[in-house]
Amino acid sequence: MAGSSGTGGAGAAGRVWAHVGQAFAETAYDVVVVGAGRMGTACALFLRRLAPDLRLLIVERGGLPNEEGATILAPGVWTALDVPGGREREAAWVRSALEHDFGNVSFQPRPLLDLHRAEGTGRVPSTDLLARFPAAAGLFDPAALPCGQVDEQAATYRPGAVALACGQGAVQAGADLLLNTHAHLTPGGVRLDRLTVTNTHQIVTHETHELRAGVVVVAMGADGPHAAEHDLGLHTAHGRAYRQLPRLNTPSTDQTPTLRAGGLTLRPQHGGFTLVPPIHHRDPHGYRPTGGRLTSVPVGVRRETLEDLIRLMDALPPLSTDALEVGHSLADVPGAWLALPQGRVGAPPTHQRLTDGVHLLLGGPLADTLGLAVAYDLAGAVAGVAGRPWE
Repeated sequence: MAGSSGTGGAGAAGRVWAHVGQAFAETAYDVVVVGAGRMGTACALFLRRLAPDLRLLIVERGGLPNEEGATILAPGVWTALDVPGGREREAAWVRSALEHDFGNVSFQPRPLLDLHRAEGTGRVPSTDLLARFPAAAGLFDPAALPCGQVDEQAATYRPGAVALACGQGAVQAGADLLLNTHAHLTPGGVRLDRLTVTNTHQIVTHETHELRAGVVVVAMGADGPHAAEHDLGLHTAHGRAYRQLPRLNTPSTDQTPTLRAGGLTLRPQHGGFTLVPPIHHRDPHGYRPTGGRLTSVPVGVRRETLEDLIRLMDALPPLSTDALEVGHSLADVPGAWLALPQGRVGAPPTHQRLTDGVHLLLGGPLADTLGLAVAYDLAGAVAGVAGRPWE
């Protein structure tokens, strides 16, 4: 794909439009990336490195990173236990990149203990794991979870910091960045609604621009498939699910391993734990998350997640204490819509050509481990570059 000259070309830093007071007069780009989560910003950064002559614009409805999207609430747990067969090299490349390529993203090697109620291949007595990782004492009951395995290479990091580093890196490498703007997909480009806030705190469209684009990368997370259907009339098989991450205020330290039991992950963070519940299925179209009830009292954790927590209280005793924050309403428990590639819970991140010049980029539940590799693969495809760094 041939590039065009002008600001944002090879060797020049890009521009940032953060609010409507900054005039935006551009009419065309070679590539427009819609969405500044980690998938979109990583794709933009890799594309600037692989094809620096292409003019590229990143459009984001909020800020960098968007504090309401799935990226900012992603667990940030890299583990080989989540890697589908045949994709080990991609995952290893992602781990190395997280450790070395994006500055301070709080990358920390931290073993993950995967605990089970029954024996299985590679599993050892959980009492042996407690002897090796005494910081896990009191977090689980070895009698209820007598077996487990350990991922020695597991690590934790901050996905939001990765998105910020990739976005800033892309701009430094020549990409332009348009914030507080809602993008609608159109044939041959995008329509941009630049947003502002009124004195009554309403978000309104300040001005609208039509922008031509040779390639549009739809990296809008769980909203991407809906945008493809609503704006372009293209049906996809992808789904979404609403995931909440309750807080567990049981103390943790840098020596505390990450735990996983019954699909629930206990991720040490900020001196306690972030709970990452399993996703059982896609949520139906039109579903609105609501809180459940615990001993007849309304709480902020949705019913499906609450059932998972109750089911595991005997195996993970801290869940049955006041250390568990369940809130009083949905607003009390952090949550976000998560894309489900192909509508499947265990599907890895993917990119898909929707039509000529339009690509959908999705992260989903395994984005922590494989997301960056999939973003690179799409960047390589758009740039026409053969070979991948993990090959």
